[in-house]
Amino acid sequence: MAGRILIVDAVATNRILMKVKLAEACHTVAQAADARGALSLARSLRPDVILLDEWLPDAPGTTLCRALRADPATRAIPVLITVEPDDPAALQRGLAAGADAVLAKPVDGLLLHARLRNLLRVGAESEFALREDDGGGGDADNLPALVALLSHRPDEAPRWRAALGPLTPHRLAVLSRAEALADDTGPVPEVFVIGADPADPGAALRLLAELRSRPASRHAALCLGLPPSAAGIAATAFDLGADDVLTLPLDASDLALRLAPMLRRKRRADRLRASVRDGMRASVRDPLTGLFNRRYALPQLMRLTDRAAASGQPFAVLALDLDRFKAVNDRWGHAAGDAVLVEVAQRLADGLRPSDLLARIGGEEFLVLLPSTPLERARALAERLCRRVDEAPVLLPQGAGRVPVTISIGLAQGGGGTGAPSGPQTGEAGAARLLARADRALFAAKAAGRNKVTVEVDDAA
Repeated sequence: MAGRILIVDAVATNRILMKVKLAEACHTVAQAADARGALSLARSLRPDVILLDEWLPDAPGTTLCRALRADPATRAIPVLITVEPDDPAALQRGLAAGADAVLAKPVDGLLLHARLRNLLRVGAESEFALREDDGGGGDADNLPALVALLSHRPDEAPRWRAALGPLTPHRLAVLSRAEALADDTGPVPEVFVIGADPADPGAALRLLAELRSRPASRHAALCLGLPPSAAGIAATAFDLGADDVLTLPLDASDLALRLAPMLRRKRRADRLRASVRDGMRASVRDPLTGLFNRRYALPQLMRLTDRAAASGQPFAVLALDLDRFKAVNDRWGHAAGDAVLVEVAQRLADGLRPSDLLARIGGEEFLVLLPSTPLERARALAERLCRRVDEAPVLLPQGAGRVPVTISIGLAQGGGGTGAPSGPQTGEAGAARLLARADRALFAAKAAGRNKVTVEVDDAA
């Protein structure tokens, strides 16, 4: 997974060596020699990851990291800080400054590439954060989370909980492997911390892969604790989906700091997925009634005509229209008209089968697709919908009144049933032709007095 990487290091030789390493994975590299230049490049280039050294000539790397986090244009860009190996406090300084990862020099090439791949997987957060008016998740990123602690030793995870509890606001739960993988154990933790068995570190990798693959936990943050003897599999852990890797025995203060960037990335990714889902839903749903809209319904009609032509199964199309709806708006107002539309939509939905499709395709116009439905059954269902809408007036909000409502329905048969005429039966032309027949039947129902069902069987055009 290639990305745009900004290298920030005061030493030109270090930048060149790092660029060579990154070129092996086809990353595009930009370089800066100080904090001021790095901040300017980060704002203009918006790289996927920033890889910076802790010691810069004009400011510490941690100060630059804080500046990046404070800037709306750069706050969501993942930051990886490299530190001196003989400085035990460097890791915590980097994490406290908001870094997503801290690596000791000299950086192992395999681990670096794996860590970058891990950070690039969440690179979409950067673009998402730029669209957020509140500058990211705000306080939502800092809300307490449910954190699961798992160890191969029954007494170890409770000790982690006792040590970590005073350092973090998060709720801590000790789970067994079976409990972590169960589907019905209650709320799913946002973070799983997994301690590997020195005798079998592969078991922790397998558990991590299982958690990442399951629907309930696939979006959780996963942190793997490895004994020093198994440090060589850290790169594998990142490629299997770990969000962070720490060295055992667990340092509670270290883990408390690591939880913040893991949760920040996890929650921003959650918001991005929710935003995408909402956007997709908005593109195919009517915002007032929640029904499918015309954009969704017409392609479905085309697919239904194609399937019916191939299988010979009959189906039906209903074109529905509220009777005298303009008079409702004129007398009661548009808010009342909206309330009527919502209530009628609910009554129609309640009268249909799960396999049927109901859509609002215009102001007071609805469309119903009835797959695998012969003509007489479709007629009976349409007449039942008329009665369901007519059976009681719609009560307006705040007791503003009671509005009597009826609908007219035009029915056209498609597929292999009685009443399906010859002619184009598939594709866009077949769907449009069938919808036109249902519309003609609807006009006939209106002309015949409204509040009734009319079947279109004559296809003369």
